Amino acid sequence: MSRKQQLLKRHRRNKRIALLVGLVLLVAVGVAVAWWLPLVLAVLAWAGHEAWFADHLFYSPSEDYRYDFDGEGEALAVSLQGGVLRLATPAALAEDDTLVLEIGVRSHWLGRFLDPEVQLSSATQIDVQTFERGVRGVRYLNLSGLGGALLDGSLCVRGRFCALFGQPRLWRFPAVPLADKRIMVIAPHADDAELAAYGLYSRAPAPWIVTLTAGEIEAEHYRHMGLPVADAARMKGRLRAWDSLAVPQWAGVPPAHCVQLGYFCLQLPAMRAAPEQAIASREADLDDIRLFRTLNSQAWPADADGVPSWNNLLADLRAVLNQARPQVIVLPDAVLDPHPDHICAREAVIEALQGLDWQPEWLLGYANHLHDNDRWPMGEQGRGIALPPLMDSATPMRPLSLPLSLDEQRDKAMALGMMHDLQPPMSFKRRLRRALQRCLAGRRHSAFGENEFFRKMVRSQELFWVVKRG
Repeated sequence: MSRKQQLLKRHRRNKRIALLVGLVLLVAVGVAVAWWLPLVLAVLAWAGHEAWFADHLFYSPSEDYRYDFDGEGEALAVSLQGGVLRLATPAALAEDDTLVLEIGVRSHWLGRFLDPEVQLSSATQIDVQTFERGVRGVRYLNLSGLGGALLDGSLCVRGRFCALFGQPRLWRFPAVPLADKRIMVIAPHADDAELAAYGLYSRAPAPWIVTLTAGEIEAEHYRHMGLPVADAARMKGRLRAWDSLAVPQWAGVPPAHCVQLGYFCLQLPAMRAAPEQAIASREADLDDIRLFRTLNSQAWPADADGVPSWNNLLADLRAVLNQARPQVIVLPDAVLDPHPDHICAREAVIEALQGLDWQPEWLLGYANHLHDNDRWPMGEQGRGIALPPLMDSATPMRPLSLPLSLDEQRDKAMALGMMHDLQPPMSFKRRLRRALQRCLAGRRHSAFGENEFFRKMVRSQELFWVVKRG
């Protein structure tokens, strides 16, 4: 069981215990006061829970984030006086450096009901970065793109529903030279490349997008159309395979550089455990991956037999890597992203690279999912991305922040909108929760689409983690 599954199991157990205790208290109130009062209190308690306590947050907001930047970045002394952040000594900051401010954030009482925000402003720029309700600990603000305002002493840093405390420290990470590099994005599922790196790959001259699975499971939307379980899974897999090949072309990716390998969703761990064994789809009643590879512009090794095995996946990846010879590979991060297919996708690429007569100059990690906070990046669409929660500093980390213009954000949103998996409407329960959060907690959701990924991933930055230097 993954750490995230363990945390979710513990969260559900604690929730059941709380509900049982609440039920006992309501019954006691009904007996002691009036029979109708528990009904009113139950409705109010439910509304409050949906508005303020429904987030999947599997750690205490009072915990410090703990990043190890030593040896990865340069620490610069800064001071925060009167809401203005200033460098203690002159420093050379390049426009495309990644800048991270380490500082304490402490929630006001209102910040337990409304999302605490830190506002970053200069004469020409405004950004807002959001943190957990009730936050009280060390956090990491992303100041990338604000170096000019920092140098001229015009960068204001102020809390809303929170205050800043402690001695701030600025970390500078030199930019990674990505211009004109051959870039390959590894996507475990259709839409992972767009969620994490649409802005990055849309700027590259001729990038490659390699999608490992068809993403055919959890096809309830298609079952509601009257399709049997297997047929619904096949329909979903075919549509997502099409998405993985067609949508990158919106960003100018050549059709020949879009590859769908067609392995089965959530079966990569089983494939890795038995490399020679064929691992069939959970729902599509298939043990042949070729149904989801028919739209590729060229053949790859596993087309010969269609066997969904780890060895075939490695052969496919080696063939693609040898043909593309990317200088930069973008793939799921090993520390932050807990999705089992994402973990295995990364491991498959690392294993496939072994023994090749060339190696990439850079590996960049991304995290579309987190272990312990399903709302990250927190806050509204179009805003900046503060660093995600990390409570264990055992692994040195080097962030890389890529700014996105408003036009690039809109193009990214349209790319996500074309993805079939992000199109189904929300359930009634989710709609009601969203309405309560808008009314009671002041949350606003994305204008681009209902799915949470429109809010989370259409931002003024894309955030990566440098895991290999050239």
